Amino acid sequence: MNDIRHTILWVIFGFSIVMLWDQWQVYNGRPATFFAHSTQTADPTRLPASTAARDGVPVASHSITNTPVPAGTTTDLPTQTHEAEHQTIEVQTDVLKLTLDTEGGSLVRAELLKHVDMADKSKPVGKNFVLLDNTADHTYLAQSGLIASMSGGDAGALPTHKSRMTLMKGLRTLQDGSNTLELKFESPVEGGVRLLKTYTLTRGSYAVAVRHEIENMGTAAVAPQLYLQLVRHGSKPLGESSFYSTFTGPAVYTDAKKYQKVEFADIDKNKIDIERSSSNGYVAIVQHYFASAWMLADGIKRELFMRKLSGNLYAVGMIAPLEPIAPGARKTIEARFFAGPQEEKVLESLAPGLELVKDYGWLTILAKPLYWLLDLLHTVIGNWGWAIVALVVLLKAGFYWLNAKAYASMAKMKAINPKIMDMRERLKDNPQQMQQEMMRLYREEKVNPMGGCLPIVIQIPVFIALYWVLLASVEMRNAPWIGWIHDLSSPDPFYILPLVMTLTTVLQTSLNPEPPDPMQAKMMWFMPLAFSVMFFFFPAGLVLYWITNNVLSIAQQWLINVRMGVPPKFHWPTF
Repeated sequence: MNDIRHTILWVIFGFSIVMLWDQWQVYNGRPATFFAHSTQTADPTRLPASTAARDGVPVASHSITNTPVPAGTTTDLPTQTHEAEHQTIEVQTDVLKLTLDTEGGSLVRAELLKHVDMADKSKPVGKNFVLLDNTADHTYLAQSGLIASMSGGDAGALPTHKSRMTLMKGLRTLQDGSNTLELKFESPVEGGVRLLKTYTLTRGSYAVAVRHEIENMGTAAVAPQLYLQLVRHGSKPLGESSFYSTFTGPAVYTDAKKYQKVEFADIDKNKIDIERSSSNGYVAIVQHYFASAWMLADGIKRELFMRKLSGNLYAVGMIAPLEPIAPGARKTIEARFFAGPQEEKVLESLAPGLELVKDYGWLTILAKPLYWLLDLLHTVIGNWGWAIVALVVLLKAGFYWLNAKAYASMAKMKAINPKIMDMRERLKDNPQQMQQEMMRLYREEKVNPMGGCLPIVIQIPVFIALYWVLLASVEMRNAPWIGWIHDLSSPDPFYILPLVMTLTTVLQTSLNPEPPDPMQAKMMWFMPLAFSVMFFFFPAGLVLYWITNNVLSIAQQWLINVRMGVPPKFHWPTF
């Protein structure tokens, strides 16, 4: 056995791990990491925005599983019918432009003013990114309202997100010198109850305070339930890459079961295993770089649900039962709604566990400190591209002695490789004796054939975690590096970085001695080159990280070989 066989085995092992991980993701109902294809497509036959099937009030968990109906929940709510046309109101802060509908006082559009839409080629370059919207091919809404408890009478009588509301007060634009903007909607009295919904927007914040005031205008006590839900189509975001995949779908968080995400396809199959009842946590819908979430204060009991509405529409939300409200009395429930980028520090400040919508997968324990270090480097350097380079340099420095041990072992293998090749030629007809002679040679030369592999294997989780940090961080979006690289989250428009990446891969491979077996030679070149092809479609930030890692690895391997008296020698493929 010689070091080139180790190299081939290592490449095959690494590629196999990637493929096995992909298949494990698919087997468990999650999207593949590489070469993923969205199975969700927009349903052109789905019902229009005004239909009852689409806009129904949330169904409690018993509608999804076979568990008994929880006390105080309803099964559905009939559509409210009103002749008056509903209106939309636009409000704007320095970071958000929201559109609210007088039908239910719902949020029907959220435009992020600090983020440019680069995915939709049909839109003008520089158009603001739209997260929530209410169009035929992009339905994404935030709704809230009231449903009755089992003892609360007619479930269709209370104000819901279908009730026609009146805008009581509110400015449309955040004024200079003011830090907040407030809008107040009032519902008609339905079922003896009036709902007042107040939105408070804050300068510089993607979180909106939503106060629900329930007034009992009747003559008997009522015990309604407040529901908060997000409704979204089940398609991937426009422009999603086919060469790598990120999660798109609903998620919930509770202290008991922590962060739980569910694929839209699993909702179709009723494979929903989430915490159903809690007194803390949030509900969210997650996509690459962005998320939305409803949050209630800890201590308020709530029932969590996910369900399919109609066609390609899905809902995730929570229902909070309220204490009985006496005639003439009022009950106030404070909630918060978030719609914005997955900026880790911001999310951490809003709610426990909300930063987990920035999904690093199973390597979160490694990815979070790597992101912290990357963010620190960016604070010092001021450029995300150079921060990536600096982070890889620091990681390679941290693993220097581990890598040195691996490269030293490989150098020893190169030094004795002529003896091994001669032995293979002499004893090719006696494999058993050849194996014994090779083991004797290893003992005499104090060479460990696996010494070059193990130190590299140990580092794999760290560099996979860094891969996910760079892929998941919204800070890379539209972040320039140098010259032609204007967006580290998009592929290099001129393919310069992928070509450099391929060149460094070739140089790394060519540093190894040419194997005597022609099939080994082909495999040695085919695997890394095939892997390099994918980098032509990867974000520039990921390619930059890998180039830096390759260059530093080549430099260290070259240096150690020279120090050990094994001059580096390039060889090229001969097919």
